[in-house]
Amino acid sequence: MASFFQDARLPQQRVVEGVAFPAVLVPSAPASLATGGVDEFLAAVRSERASRLEPLVRDAGALLLRGFPARTAADFDRAVDAFGYEELPYVGGAAPRTNVVGRVFTANESPPDQKIPFHHEMAQVPTFPSKLFFFCEVEPKSGGETPIVLSHYVYKRMKEKFPEFVEKLEKDGLIYTRVLGEGDDPSSPIGRGWQSTFLTKDKAVAEERAAQLGMKLEWTDDGVKTIMGPIPAVKWDESRGRKIWFNSMVAAYTGWKDARNDPVKAVTFGDGSPLPADVIAECGKILEEECVAVPWQHGDILLIDNWAVLHSRRSFEPPRRVLASLCK
Repeated sequence: MASFFQDARLPQQRVVEGVAFPAVLVPSAPASLATGGVDEFLAAVRSERASRLEPLVRDAGALLLRGFPARTAADFDRAVDAFGYEELPYVGGAAPRTNVVGRVFTANESPPDQKIPFHHEMAQVPTFPSKLFFFCEVEPKSGGETPIVLSHYVYKRMKEKFPEFVEKLEKDGLIYTRVLGEGDDPSSPIGRGWQSTFLTKDKAVAEERAAQLGMKLEWTDDGVKTIMGPIPAVKWDESRGRKIWFNSMVAAYTGWKDARNDPVKAVTFGDGSPLPADVIAECGKILEEECVAVPWQHGDILLIDNWAVLHSRRSFEPPRRVLASLCK
């Protein structure tokens, strides 16, 4: 039986260790989409998920679906559902987000002039998604790409360049500290208030949910300080048999800045000692050097394996609307 999908190549793709990154699929017969539309696309996702789509995600770490008839947030919600992954509630994450429909949320709503540094989704808490989807509902006027980079490759380069730093990181892990207000602050990339972070207005329930994450809370007059860790900064990817750079170190150190938070204090070694600024800067350069940034097109669906790939966001000129969905 002929596949609904065919491989495509984009100029931005890289070949890493013999594998195209990200994998890209387009319709094998564009004309058929005009008649079948979204339902045919969803049926194809269901029928070819195990045989075609998931092996590509496993090998490449990320898969871009381009040119398919999912055009709205509701279409995207149905597409995520067709993959069959269980939804992960967004508890403990830092980014301000709004539920759009079903299991679909806005991506980080921080202002367009702000870059969001590289990170694994929710690397600063023990319960994180294994897969995440992004969907381009409105193309950016300019900029606004979501660069991606292979985590094991970043680990490899950091280990070669800073062996002592990586050894300490693997031994001690990291502590993440963040000060939250009561409500969300949309002017901040980490502006999620404690009520939406813990999905409650009750401090006792927030305490309980924080404890489940292994997080300590210190209440202040107008909010709360959250202390997470020590938590591993390098993990072992069991399914692929390799170490991964699974942390938000660069993101926290360079980007967790707002009226309440000083990024230099936002992340330290697990023993409380400060991170070296020069090594963080070099890590940021490595992330940029190794990343792939594909300009968004309306209808694009990007599936990322959170065990394999870090992602970020470039600044942009509005309009831009990229939606997200997190899966266990």
